Amino acid sequence: MESHENLLAGPPPTLLPDLSEAREALEAGAQASDVAARFPTYPAAWAALADEYFAAGHAVTSYAFARTGYHRGLDQLRRSGWKGHGPIPWSHAPNRGFLRCLHALARAAQSIGEKDEAERCFQFLKDSSAEASKELTGR
Repeated sequence: MESHENLLAGPPPTLLPDLSEAREALEAGAQASDVAARFPTYPAAWAALADEYFAAGHAVTSYAFARTGYHRGLDQLRRSGWKGHGPIPWSHAPNRGFLRCLHALARAAQSIGEKDEAERCFQFLKDSSAEASKELTGR
């Protein structure tokens, strides 16, 4: 029996590598700013900073941290084979830093009146991981 590849299937999920030393530092209670300074390619540290500053009422600073983590995450996604679209599963814990940065960027953009960017980022989040979108936005 012949097997045929499904030509209509989308790209495979992209799974980022675990940066265990950075993850363990955050989990142990290190300041997100210290982790970001020591591991600047680790999106979860930037996401934590974005969340911290947004909660403190500093949307512009939150936006800057989220954008940094977002771009660092895009770099990692591309190195992991991502071609600009396709699933980035929330269920794979190392992907969560990037997805959190994407959400934080959308949230901060919305807060500072960047409606178009906010909508693009919220849609990108949903397209990348419906589970992340639901977890982070409640919808």
